[in-house]
Amino acid sequence: MKLQAAPRVEPVQVLFVVLPETLLLDLAGPAEAFRLANQQLRQAGHPAAFEMHFAGPQGEARSSVGLLLADLQPLPARLASPTWVVLLGRPGEAGEVVRREGPWLQARQWLAEVVAPALLAADTPHRLLTVCVGALLAADAGLLAGRAVTTHHELLAELARIAPMAQVHANRLFVQDGPVWTSAGITAGIDLALQCIAGHAGEAVAAAVAQVMVVFHRRGAEDPQLSPLLRHRSHLHPAVQRVQTAVTTEPSAEWTAERLAAVAHVTPRHLGRLFQAHAGLSPQDFVQAVRLARADDAIAAGMARQQVAHWAGFTSDRQWRRARAARAGSGAE
Repeated sequence: MKLQAAPRVEPVQVLFVVLPETLLLDLAGPAEAFRLANQQLRQAGHPAAFEMHFAGPQGEARSSVGLLLADLQPLPARLASPTWVVLLGRPGEAGEVVRREGPWLQARQWLAEVVAPALLAADTPHRLLTVCVGALLAADAGLLAGRAVTTHHELLAELARIAPMAQVHANRLFVQDGPVWTSAGITAGIDLALQCIAGHAGEAVAAAVAQVMVVFHRRGAEDPQLSPLLRHRSHLHPAVQRVQTAVTTEPSAEWTAERLAAVAHVTPRHLGRLFQAHAGLSPQDFVQAVRLARADDAIAAGMARQQVAHWAGFTSDRQWRRARAARAGSGAE
């Protein structure tokens, strides 16, 4: 079954800024997520959505675990096509991570002169993504003033010191403020990449990537609710995953109990038990949650309300209203 991701003529340029002592997982985790997203898209007959580049002030840099990262590109003089700049972490406590030696200073200057102006336009196609200490580098370059941000929990006070005009949020996996996305440390970079993949290539692509990577979508206590397309997939049961992928790929299909069970290769009754055990809701409740999320996205994107119900998979506006009322009554709004 093919993923419904819109073909994109121009892939996003994902530019990882690599400095000495870059935390290897901060780099490898998100990079693998973007690679797997391209793999999922190609398997579905769509072009790759992401083109990765690895650049830095120097041609090579030794990572946090001693592995030499070589053949790094120079930092570009301008961001010509849509570019997501990714700033990565480095090991050390608050007083150690901000070491303003040559590579740090060169990266800081590049961020201030090239990236900062590119992020100013209201409709900018560019983004700044930070993982862990990457937020402190962005703050040092003056890119976080007035924005809501986060970083690794051990560095929150240091971030607030460097960027006193920023709104620093604790207990958050990631925070988005316009084109600036900041995340906590280490594995939170994968969560951030998955969220960006979902917004650009589709929720089904992100869910498929998460399944391949064997990671779950997590959130802090203050995070907004994630889409049900992702929220009920924190499990590894293959039959339930097959059904969830099918529904998120074609939410407007006629998903009877028998058709859902056929996708899972089990009986309808057994599928109901599997869904309750592994996803925490019934198969039909999952279908409805996906359709409601699809309708919410359509409204947010400006689709005319009279078109939303049919596009999301509801048989009528009345069915859509009933589903919304049921969600509100359950406290899931």
